[in-house]
Amino acid sequence: MAIFDGVEPNPKDTNVRDGLAVFRREQCDIIVTVGGGSPHDCGKGIGIAATHEGDLYQYAGIETLTNPLPPIVAVNTTAGTASEVTRHCVLTNTETKVKFVIVSWRNLPSVSINDPLLMIGKPAALTAATGMDALTHAVEAYISKDANPVTDAAAMQAIRLIARNLRQAVALGSNLQARENMAYASLLAGMAFNNANLGYVHAMAHQLGGLYDMPHGVANAVLLPHVARYNLIANPEIFADIAELMGENITGLSTLDAAEKAIAAITRLSMDIGIPQHLRDLGVKEADFPYMAEMALKDGNAFSNPRKGNEQEIAAIFRQAF
Repeated sequence: MAIFDGVEPNPKDTNVRDGLAVFRREQCDIIVTVGGGSPHDCGKGIGIAATHEGDLYQYAGIETLTNPLPPIVAVNTTAGTASEVTRHCVLTNTETKVKFVIVSWRNLPSVSINDPLLMIGKPAALTAATGMDALTHAVEAYISKDANPVTDAAAMQAIRLIARNLRQAVALGSNLQARENMAYASLLAGMAFNNANLGYVHAMAHQLGGLYDMPHGVANAVLLPHVARYNLIANPEIFADIAELMGENITGLSTLDAAEKAIAAITRLSMDIGIPQHLRDLGVKEADFPYMAEMALKDGNAFSNPRKGNEQEIAAIFRQAF
């Protein structure tokens, strides 16, 4: 047995390289990841690198892997990324500072362990950020062009659970019921987007993570209300549903007014749990918006967004969030 603890937040291709060296030196045949999305994704990356030749970046995309990975056991300690139950491996190319996604059913861990007792000690800020990541997964899966009734059911319940439990989990980390419900919500949201895919929030957040090393959940949380407003005209009925799932009273409202309540509910939740509301407060530079918009539209998550945008529109969303 060997322990590798060289994983950074927003795991890098260099982290995978270093972990692979340990994996090979110690002649390991199984990978156990403990933590949140960063160690899980790094572990998947090590598994890919151990079984595939060449640079990891060449496998960016969907179902590009040709060989089985070593068995992966994912022990999860946060409620948010759902990497422990999904086929996504998200890594950062340290040369280009761009996040890339390798999507393959071969990435799916053999065993996943979610125990809320492992989540009780997590800081409030981490709980908030990962919780908003889970909400973004659920919302984007629900509005995705690739959604279906099965993914809708999982996404809807995830939204409902997050709206009812995230504030409590942030306010009192030892609230076991809230922690358990958030663990369920994260799992359900992961099941939803694992099959329905995501959208522009994640495509844009990946650019913030790659260029600025911004925590993924924070990037999602800041962008979600603005992307939701952009997407609203594509399917206002779904956003009205989201408002109701989040506890808003939409009785007697027009569909558009009810849909607006979803955006208000998302924003209020984010503010209540202490998430920064503006990209300018996180060190982002306006000059980078055109480049980030260009790269966001090339991200694999962009293609299932319910509204098709262009670089100017994506840059405008970045400015609205600024």
